[in-house]
Amino acid sequence: MKPRAALVWNPVAGAARDELPTVVSELEQTYELAVFETSPERDADACAAAALASDPAVVIAAGGDGTVSLVASRLIGGEVPLAVLPRGTANSFARALSIPLDLAGALENACKGQPHAIDTARAAGRSVLLFASVGFHAAAIGETSREAKNRWGLLAYIATGLQRIAELEPFALELETESEIIRCKVTNVAVANLAPLHTLFAQGPTAVCGDDGKLDVTLIAFDGLGSGIGTALHLYRSGLSQNPASRDDIGFLPVTRATLRTDPPQRVLIDGEDVGETPVTVECVPRSLKVLVPAAPPSQSCDERKLDGLPELEVEPKDE
Repeated sequence: MKPRAALVWNPVAGAARDELPTVVSELEQTYELAVFETSPERDADACAAAALASDPAVVIAAGGDGTVSLVASRLIGGEVPLAVLPRGTANSFARALSIPLDLAGALENACKGQPHAIDTARAAGRSVLLFASVGFHAAAIGETSREAKNRWGLLAYIATGLQRIAELEPFALELETESEIIRCKVTNVAVANLAPLHTLFAQGPTAVCGDDGKLDVTLIAFDGLGSGIGTALHLYRSGLSQNPASRDDIGFLPVTRATLRTDPPQRVLIDGEDVGETPVTVECVPRSLKVLVPAAPPSQSCDERKLDGLPELEVEPKDE
């Protein structure tokens, strides 16, 4: 008897048009399949709740990172694993876990992948799979239209980002961790659980480890077009070569919990979704989600730290 699987399908994700019959046909060779399609009246969270109620052996999320995040939120803390068919624009979650981006490869992983437990986080009353961002990145992603993403893919984010750099204003940050309070001037903050290479502004440390029980904070303090492009290129090169960033306008540190307070208040994005403004607290939930992956990543601990060079830097240890 075939195991049960539940498919949550987002028909408006960038690459998902007209693929459902093929997907169902392929999955039904392995699973007894139930399909839950999102609509304006029923979002991915509601579909995931219904999917989980069908008592599946696996829940498969087909869509972009927003869809994947909502589906995963229903599975956190449970035993049912998540499989992903990446059909969105950035597909950051799939990239970070080396899940194939092509449909055939993703379908094979959904049927034959092995479960791997990863960390998640909590922020603003919701689950975080990838990262919370504040400042430049949050503005650039949040202001990129669905039409532009469908037409241009990742280039749409770059175009919006270049427009935003010209309007940049550094802001004062107070970052409170479990052990200290850090104050400085920045233009972007990322608190990452997982982040593939194209998520440049989360690439401060050598690697963002998704299963080490910690979050990786990257602080960016560029102040104009030239500085911004230089910082982005440096982060790309250091991420590609798996070296930590070394520019003075980049800082990073591992945390288990971080509260971000800014002056003035800044927009906050969680996994690409606008959730309001600072202050915001992000806290790690270790190994709380099972995901089907082609191969479990090698175990590693990422404890790198660099703050020197950030403008107006103050570090205050907290009383024990």
